[in-house]
Amino acid sequence: MAFDGIIVCAAAKELSGHLEGGRVEKIYQPEADELIFHIHSKQAKYKLYISSGSNYARFHLLTMAIENRQTPFAFCMLLRKHLAGGRITGISQKDSERILEINFEAVGELGDAAAKTLIVEVMGKHSNIILIDASTRRIIDSIKRISLDESRVRQVLPGKAYEYPPSQGKTPFKDIRKEDIDALSDCPPHSLSKSLLGGIQGLSPAMAERLAASDDIYGELDSMRRALESGEFKPSVYLDGAGAPVDFHIFAIPELEGSCEKVEFDDVSQCVESFYFNKAGSNRVKQKRDVLERSVKTALDKLYLKKQRLAEDILNAEKADLFRLYGELLTSNLHLLKPGSHEAALTNYYDGSQVVIPLDKRLSPSKNAQSYYKKYSKAKTTIREKTLRLHENDKAIEYLDTVNSYIENAASAEDIEALRTELSEEGYLRNRSKGKQSKPAKGKLAPFSYSTSGGFRVLAGRNNKENDSLTFKTAARSDIWLHTKDIPGSHVILFADGGAPSETDIHEAARIAAFHSKGKHSENVPVDYTFVKYVKKPAGAKPGMVIFTNNKTVFVNPTV
Repeated sequence: MAFDGIIVCAAAKELSGHLEGGRVEKIYQPEADELIFHIHSKQAKYKLYISSGSNYARFHLLTMAIENRQTPFAFCMLLRKHLAGGRITGISQKDSERILEINFEAVGELGDAAAKTLIVEVMGKHSNIILIDASTRRIIDSIKRISLDESRVRQVLPGKAYEYPPSQGKTPFKDIRKEDIDALSDCPPHSLSKSLLGGIQGLSPAMAERLAASDDIYGELDSMRRALESGEFKPSVYLDGAGAPVDFHIFAIPELEGSCEKVEFDDVSQCVESFYFNKAGSNRVKQKRDVLERSVKTALDKLYLKKQRLAEDILNAEKADLFRLYGELLTSNLHLLKPGSHEAALTNYYDGSQVVIPLDKRLSPSKNAQSYYKKYSKAKTTIREKTLRLHENDKAIEYLDTVNSYIENAASAEDIEALRTELSEEGYLRNRSKGKQSKPAKGKLAPFSYSTSGGFRVLAGRNNKENDSLTFKTAARSDIWLHTKDIPGSHVILFADGGAPSETDIHEAARIAAFHSKGKHSENVPVDYTFVKYVKKPAGAKPGMVIFTNNKTVFVNPTV
């Protein structure tokens, strides 16, 4: 993943053509390291996206929708104060560095013109976005403040003079000469790409490898510079066999040409946006999924521990019948017992056996009998109450198991967020503080939708709340309800729509139900099906939990 100096150069030229002269209408900061500028230029309205994230720092025009944070970050408020309503007067690259400078002409606090510069440093974990006063070159603030404790080489703090990151003595890609290439090429062949990478500013490892493989390094480099100047290049994203993005560039990457699918784009922003949002999107979903999985695992661990303790309490309480027997025998033999005895050997009149009953010598024989009756009564109450609690605990485990299956199959951040909301409403997660909440999604997530070969519509729920809605609000009583047998999974509805689905249609819907379950990676998965009218929701049951009758079972291999 190389957002190198060459990409910065091409992107800067592209942004300059679109945004120079444009006015800043709105500024948002969706995340701690992201900014979005709404800019109205002569050609059109644009959204400029800038990220200083350690893994995915970049800038490009934005076409995708990103939810905005309700409570703005402090840096966002500062940018609005200094840049809102201002005009972009220039966009340029610093030498061949991964540094973009955006110049603004805004209105100062006294109503006079004030020149500000937003500097975007795309440098991996050191990436930053810094606002400076253009006349004094002093830092107003930055999205990441770097103190002396964090770096002795370069501090980024309000009031300090802005300094560029150390150049490392490289020659800018734009200014490289043939003699420079000759000097860098004076090394063993296996070290050539490393030498070029260490000597030319703006190169990524992939481009260094491309130059090193050329018979005429300077000629290859010069042709790239001419193409960069004229705009005669084709931004491309390389995808692996699973369709996941591997790398991108405006020039071909020879080592990926044969092994990856190449997708070309009309401009740099489209290319960068496609690569990073697909790459970051899948990682973001994985991160959110991992966090939620850990929360559910913690809740399940507590429930399993509670189950063990309840089972032990019930096992101990099952001595209740013995306490009752002791009480009866003591009561019927009070005339034989002497006060102060520590035990009593009596005949069990049920089977004639001899029973030794422990006694509390501080109590009278009748008090000892009453004590055993109380223990009997308490034990019976314990069995009744803790059996009920054990049943509720098992239902909670069953519910969280279904949530786990949805987390495993979640394909988007929206799916994860819907599950998080469900768990919060059920009391398994604490509600987030108001300051960290995002605006709610504009549209409700739709169920997964399919069609059978017979033309019948099939819908599968994405989570438990959607399962309830699908089964009890969307489906008709004559539609067919399907669910994996004793395996957590989605409610699936085969809509009859006045027709009669064939066995083939039912089998196809069953395969969909198996796919949207915890058994999706298994074979010969059992799936129950019945008419919706036979599916009921018990009072007080958790989302997605139902009972059903008149069902049949088919065995299928999961597929959609």
